[in-house]
Amino acid sequence: MREPTWFVWSRRIGLTLLTVFALLPVWIMLTTALKPLGDVQGDFSWWPSTLSFDAFVQMWRTIPLGRYFVNSIVVSVIASVASVVLALLAAYAVSRYRFAGRQLFSVTVLSTQMFPGILFLLPLFVIFVNLGETLGIDLYGSRTGLIVTYLTFTLPFSIWMLVGYLDSVPRELDEAAAVDGNGPMGAFFRVIIPAAAPGIIAVLIYAFMTAWGEVLFASVLTDQSTRTLAVGLQGYATQNNVYWNQIMAASLTVSAPVVVGFLLLQRYLVAGMTAGSVK
Repeated sequence: MREPTWFVWSRRIGLTLLTVFALLPVWIMLTTALKPLGDVQGDFSWWPSTLSFDAFVQMWRTIPLGRYFVNSIVVSVIASVASVVLALLAAYAVSRYRFAGRQLFSVTVLSTQMFPGILFLLPLFVIFVNLGETLGIDLYGSRTGLIVTYLTFTLPFSIWMLVGYLDSVPRELDEAAAVDGNGPMGAFFRVIIPAAAPGIIAVLIYAFMTAWGEVLFASVLTDQSTRTLAVGLQGYATQNNVYWNQIMAASLTVSAPVVVGFLLLQRYLVAGMTAGSVK
């Protein structure tokens, strides 16, 4: 049945307005990054009076942006990979085996998502400090501590999501792998993981994006040497001035790789999210 003309045009106008609304902040960021600092501090304009790329050069000198970028990459990659590995093993056990405490484990994992993350900030801070004072395990102010912190709130959701996805993978694949002479782990690596690739990539993207943009825990549990980008960008605001053009230039620079990677893997994210919700 053909859609009415008024509905088609209403949808087009609505999508156009939504696109403009979404791209407007990006346009302001780009034009601000291309303005001299004096123009940014003056009256607002939609287009720079003088094109200047100084902000893209000076942003590396005002703060140690390169070090913050490396910290964010290391923490986000390790946290996301560790979250996927641990969640995949736990989800496989919950999905394929019946053991004592299975239901309690599933409920406990899901119930952790009901608590706001800020409730864990003080306990983690106290634990990290006490571990450093009593056992000499320096987690406070380290990238390792930040990785462990991110695992505490990415791992439960990753397990819950992968359990739903693995439940949608036919058990006949396990039986076919057993016929071919594979044990449980052989079936896991040779059959289940390839079949669950969209769900794994979706969890990987979720864990990476969560770690990449997190601010609260990174601002408390890191020091000057382990600071991540989400916190380090605050360094452009000094006591005497705020370098808005450098903030926008740095934000565009560090966001570009993540946005490109997200767009390339978007179809896997959608497939993993939808397939994991249907049994």
